[in-house]
Amino acid sequence: MSTRSDSLEECKDQDIPEKITVDSEVDLTAYYERNAGRLVVDPDEARVEFGEQVACRLKLTKDGTRVLWPQPSDDPEDPQNWSDFRKGIQLLIITLAAIVPDFDSGIGTASIFALARQFNTTSGVINNLTNKEVLTKPFRLGWHPRCRSDETIWTASGVVLDTAMRCLTGFFGTAPQVTGLYVVSDIYPFHLQARKLNIWTMGFIISPFLSPFAFGFMVARANWRWTYGIGSIYGLIVLLLIAFLGEETMYDRSLPDPKPIPMPASRLRQRFETLIGVTGARMAKYRSGWKEVNSIWFKLIWRPHLFGILLFEAMLFGFSVGLNGTNIVFLEEQPPNGYGFTQFAIAGCYGTPVVAVLIGELLGRYLNDWIMNVCIRRNNGVFESESRLWACYVAVVLYIIGFILIGAAFQDHLNISCFIIGWGLVEIATMVNTVAVYAYVNDSFPRLQGEISALLDLGRTLGGFSVAYFQVPWATKNGAIQTFGVEAAIVAGLFLLVVPTLQIKGSYLRVECKSVTKWGENRAK
Repeated sequence: MSTRSDSLEECKDQDIPEKITVDSEVDLTAYYERNAGRLVVDPDEARVEFGEQVACRLKLTKDGTRVLWPQPSDDPEDPQNWSDFRKGIQLLIITLAAIVPDFDSGIGTASIFALARQFNTTSGVINNLTNKEVLTKPFRLGWHPRCRSDETIWTASGVVLDTAMRCLTGFFGTAPQVTGLYVVSDIYPFHLQARKLNIWTMGFIISPFLSPFAFGFMVARANWRWTYGIGSIYGLIVLLLIAFLGEETMYDRSLPDPKPIPMPASRLRQRFETLIGVTGARMAKYRSGWKEVNSIWFKLIWRPHLFGILLFEAMLFGFSVGLNGTNIVFLEEQPPNGYGFTQFAIAGCYGTPVVAVLIGELLGRYLNDWIMNVCIRRNNGVFESESRLWACYVAVVLYIIGFILIGAAFQDHLNISCFIIGWGLVEIATMVNTVAVYAYVNDSFPRLQGEISALLDLGRTLGGFSVAYFQVPWATKNGAIQTFGVEAAIVAGLFLLVVPTLQIKGSYLRVECKSVTKWGENRAK
């Protein structure tokens, strides 16, 4: 494990009470959640800010160089105290689950021309139908893997090109792209969260490209129905992993007793009750009520340090996802509008974003850690959440260059290598920027991971799945350079308006808007 539960050596002989408060309102068990966006990380700085008695009780990393936030309890069932292997299994499951929704959606991209021939229509109509989920994805109530599997099985049957099933899967489909933020925050201390979020976000960023890459070769040589069949099998595998290996990571450390209800002695019964929601229903009286749950959205969305970054990420992520459906049209169409590639060649091109996202994961892993460490040192051992946003500067530069290269390649029919480089740069930038944004909002609103993640997912969905409706007609009519250049300019403009402002005024906004982070505290008490 990456934590150290013993106190500092010099504290052993001191008579210190078990529960020490930093002030009259905040105790160490809840300091991480209530002191949103600002954390004392260096043990020496902790002595200065909290006093020697409080600092003596702080739990540190194994090497003793960092304070752990949130502070793990002494309970071995506290997810912060789980073994690295146990945590890794949960991270793997949520990453595989995050791949499912857009992986299934991307099957339509791989089969776009086969579907057009099968149903005697055009690739443009198929492109619009496979992006129909924009109308229903905002209303996710929870993830139901069975509904996702039903949709892919229905499509694989080839009976009818039914948009109703697309809407059904959109309604339930992308909850795993929300809940992963919960899990990462529950089981990892804050200084590891960006690195682990990097893995989880890689899942849903790479997913829309995996199926066109893998199944493009299959569609060229076999019936397109096989692609939806394999998608159904993959969804079933993930469902089984969740049912048999997934664990509930929520630990109500804000409660006086984090486990206020007795759990069944049988591990099997305990797993079954947790899986079907019995445990959650029994715990409901200790958690936020429906009034709070329904009102928090209106209190949250207008927070200036949230709304701006949501809009920026929605546009950046949205335009990049829109390329998934747009590029295949230009690559397949005959000159002068496109490159006239075969199905095999197009499938090979979709290896570009797959490799690029993997490169972005490696880059983001070390870049985010380096930025965090540098900023903590420069800030005298204190972490400020706005430091996460420095990675956005690197991302936006790569993003703009990539979009300009794609537009020039399509309009002037440059060598395909220009398009490949441009697309790769865009996806690297998307990966780096998305992780930075998730880490920033998670640090700024540590009590509201679910609400924050849902809003980010809503922004990404609305931004991404709407692009396919206008990107191809716009580029065909006015030229790809204008289309992709304007989209890059929109992202650049939002970046200049939002990111520097948050870095300058973010700490002030967090303090002024701090009341929203106390949501649910009265009920917890």
